[in-house]
Amino acid sequence: MNNKKVISLLPYILVISIMVLLITFGNGSNTKEFNYNEFAAQAENLSFKEVNMSMGTTVIGVRGTYQNGDSTKSFTVSVPRTDDNVKWLSELFEKNKKTKVNVLDANKESVLEVFLKSVLPFLILGGAAIFLFSRMNAGGNNKAFEFSKSRAKIESSIKVRFKDVAGCDEEKEEVKEIIDYLKDPKRFTDMGARIPKGMLMVGPPGTGKTLLAKAVAGEADVPFFSISGSDFVEMFVGTGASRVRDMFKKAQQHAPCIVFIDEIDAVGRQRGAGMGGGNDEREQTLNQLLVEMDGMGENKGIVIIAATNRPDVLDPALLRSGRFDRQITVNLPDKKGRYEILKVHARNKKLAKDISLESLAKRTPGFSGADLENVLNEGAILAVRDKRKMITMEDLDEAIDRVMMGPAKKSKKYTEKEKRLVAYHEAGHAVIGLKLEDADKVEKVTIIPRGEAGGYNLMTPKEEKLFPTKADFMSQITGLMGGRVAEEVMFNEISAGASNDIQKATKIAKAMVRSWGMSSLGPIQYDDGTGNVFLGRDYGSGSNYSGEIAYEIDKEIRKIINECYDQAKKLIEDNKDLLTLIAENLIEEETITSEQINNLMTYGKLTSPEQEQRKEQARIEAEREEERSAQAQAEAENPTQEAEDNETSLKREEEKQKAQKSFEEALKELTKHDSEE
Repeated sequence: MNNKKVISLLPYILVISIMVLLITFGNGSNTKEFNYNEFAAQAENLSFKEVNMSMGTTVIGVRGTYQNGDSTKSFTVSVPRTDDNVKWLSELFEKNKKTKVNVLDANKESVLEVFLKSVLPFLILGGAAIFLFSRMNAGGNNKAFEFSKSRAKIESSIKVRFKDVAGCDEEKEEVKEIIDYLKDPKRFTDMGARIPKGMLMVGPPGTGKTLLAKAVAGEADVPFFSISGSDFVEMFVGTGASRVRDMFKKAQQHAPCIVFIDEIDAVGRQRGAGMGGGNDEREQTLNQLLVEMDGMGENKGIVIIAATNRPDVLDPALLRSGRFDRQITVNLPDKKGRYEILKVHARNKKLAKDISLESLAKRTPGFSGADLENVLNEGAILAVRDKRKMITMEDLDEAIDRVMMGPAKKSKKYTEKEKRLVAYHEAGHAVIGLKLEDADKVEKVTIIPRGEAGGYNLMTPKEEKLFPTKADFMSQITGLMGGRVAEEVMFNEISAGASNDIQKATKIAKAMVRSWGMSSLGPIQYDDGTGNVFLGRDYGSGSNYSGEIAYEIDKEIRKIINECYDQAKKLIEDNKDLLTLIAENLIEEETITSEQINNLMTYGKLTSPEQEQRKEQARIEAEREEERSAQAQAEAENPTQEAEDNETSLKREEEKQKAQKSFEEALKELTKHDSEE
């Protein structure tokens, strides 16, 4: 059992012990206490069993037991010590030979025994009270002194290395100087260089900021202090500042070391923002952090690494040179980075031989490192669930869908009309993707419900671009309009299934007009891009454009959406046959892949002639193998028939050879006759 659990149980054990002692001493009240006259009157009639006489100077203490009916009862009495009483007691107890008499000298009785009998209960009670009081103090006042201590966790030996971090080669190059400095600071000081005191890692969630910080500590082989920004701030003002001081004090004792602050925006938000002037505790904590990083004193050998996905809300004083000198952006990985990340996370996975991590990386644009790790983990879980020994491509395909949209809701049943509507809706997206030049490539189309969606298209960019153009955004909006247009063209009605498509299209169109200058309003930014990070930030300040411009912005957004809608409608009407072909196969199969879609476009069916030929050959081979197995089994079961068949075959072979020999002889004779003529 854990020692802490034992200590927590001690008060209960003491309370139970005290209750037992009290009960024991309470049972002592059952002893009959005679006075001298009463004992003298009743002694002749009592049947004594055991008697102890303590011979004092003036008093004889008598205690023992006597028979009281069917039970035995204790008694005690004090008799004055006279010669007559000594003689009387001796004669009284000698009458009954069954009585056991013990004569004790009162002067030889242990002083310690007397002391313990009289004082021990009070000692136990006092000790229990003192123990309980100390425990109460430990839970209150003593912990009050630890309340202001730093909660940073220290790890001395980090096992993470750069080989465990993939998809961020440029970011690794940026932090290599920190590793060199921690290993050999003299090289930098001799050159007069000052290593950055702090590095701020910025990027979307799941891109590996914490993992990269650990890898820096692992490569440098220095202690690693890790703490979250929320661990500083408490309800009591001044606690966070005290914890910051304590953290840097501990870090100095372990220098050189790395202090990693995760989610620093929890404590480093801009001061003075918000209704009412901000938060005193958070601002005091931030002030202390600013002082410790670049105040009056120096923290030699301490490198601060912080991570956040909200750099826009951080205080400017925190980001200036001398504090966080270097800002490293950890972006979502590209195709090559995703492939490297998948290789790292696939080390301990049992993958089937036909799995291509490169094609998997191509199908997962926009996935972070955490998402990719989750895909492989979900695939492993699915393989275990289906009792397979290897992870197959089907498992990973389902895992991608789960990470993106959630598990398939196979129990959700469509009506026949709804199923056709969803099939044509998804087929509309697919047709736009196939026929529009700048549209994304269609990888898979399904009408199986997932999450809030009734079906979806998995579409990936033909090539990943760093700077998308206006044509790319227009193609995205056109593709999003494909489902709604297909419903309108084929059923002359529209459903609520396109709500998410409309939301995404509107967001892109707004950004094109307000942020990217991709409209007739010109290259002017009408969106300040800061957003209301806090309640009260820019409170009361109006928009930076007039109402007339707002009207023009709405017109431009509507113009973009309508233009893309008209283009989608023209493509759908021009390719109704392809739309119907894809939709009808979707209704039948529920899910079709990019290869099957290409076969539909080329051959009008899901399989190509080559695939059908390979399938037919596989069927013929299977039939032949089955025949051979049946023949072998029959021969094993009927060996006599096998011998007869062999004999028949030999006879036929002999007859064949004789006929061949006769034919050759006749041919020679004929040849000889012709030559003579």
